[in-house]
Amino acid sequence: MDFKLIILCLLFWSCGDQNKTVEKDPLLDSWEEVTKASEGTTVHFMMWQGSPVVNEYINNYVIPTLKKEHNIDLQIVSGQGPEIVQMVMGEKEAGVKNSQIDIVWINGETFFQLKKIEGLWGPFVQKLPNATYINFDDPHISIDFQQSIEGMESPWGMSQFALIYDSLEVPNPPRNLEALEQYIKAKPGTFTISNDFSGMSLLKSFLAELSGSPNGLDGPFDAEKYEVLSKKLWEYINRNKKYFWKEGVTFPKEHSKMDQMFASGELSISFGFSEGAIEEKVNRGLYPKSTRAYAWENGTVLNSNYIGIVHNAPNKAGALQVINFLISPEAQLTKADPNGMDANPVLDLQKLPEAWRKKFEELPKRKYGAELSELSKNAIQEPAPEYMIKLYDDFRTFVIEK
Repeated sequence: MDFKLIILCLLFWSCGDQNKTVEKDPLLDSWEEVTKASEGTTVHFMMWQGSPVVNEYINNYVIPTLKKEHNIDLQIVSGQGPEIVQMVMGEKEAGVKNSQIDIVWINGETFFQLKKIEGLWGPFVQKLPNATYINFDDPHISIDFQQSIEGMESPWGMSQFALIYDSLEVPNPPRNLEALEQYIKAKPGTFTISNDFSGMSLLKSFLAELSGSPNGLDGPFDAEKYEVLSKKLWEYINRNKKYFWKEGVTFPKEHSKMDQMFASGELSISFGFSEGAIEEKVNRGLYPKSTRAYAWENGTVLNSNYIGIVHNAPNKAGALQVINFLISPEAQLTKADPNGMDANPVLDLQKLPEAWRKKFEELPKRKYGAELSELSKNAIQEPAPEYMIKLYDDFRTFVIEK
């Protein structure tokens, strides 16, 4: 959609909102008052809808349970990082007082961009009763892309980036850049890098390895360090891309394409978050049962994903109630089921009441995918957001267009 058209639409929406009453600040209310104010309201949630298991969890569990337990209608609006930032920025420029959205599912790059334009409301996390079950001393939770969350976004889930392979086809997968180079030369055409969030996350692991340490990208963005390391990275990829899928002439734009090629056997190595997201794909018959996951030797990113409230959310009380439900033991337990969404809980099990802790401990283990506890010894922190932004631009300039 043309950006000018978006602005005109936002102006129209803002005019339609002028008769709405101004909501008082729910952070000043008791939780009982927040609960009462949220009853019978609608909350609009903008989120990525590219995963069948995520959609099933939201549509078949979250929405009906919120309606039954809290009398809240949760409406889902499709959108992710760039769309969220564009929407918030457009509303700000148009002077929209009441957004069409209340809450957003975001990662560190989007958090960084929204903070720059003061697009989030808060801090609100400590207002949530269920936040007491989260360990905010864990840097993988309290730090998002090297930025302190400062109560401006609530953790919702945690996952580690992993590489995946067919153990029958690749008994000893490459775990560092030297081994990867040997592997693709021996099996040309069976590896590539997607030009998307997942592909750039893989490049972060490569960049960290080139730094010589799992902690090599920690701290604020270092432009000089990036220039030195990225030069080595582009040289490595360009030297070897003739052994990539399609001889490195083209690169997949969406990770769904990678999934399809791995499922068909065209690729023998792929990657992704949620420890590679193997379980549900094997259960659906997309991936072979011999699929396994592993972490890069120098480390892969372990991070959390979050939910924020937009600065001009018209239903902040409802937003607080929905987010508090999403981080509740009940919702997190259902979300963690390996036969469902298969998402690691963001809750610290040691902080839970014993009855809930036992329920989490009794969850069935994954049959095919690796447990987070197996990979986390090879975890690295998510680098500052500027690394991701630069990798996107430079991968296109120095690899795809070269």
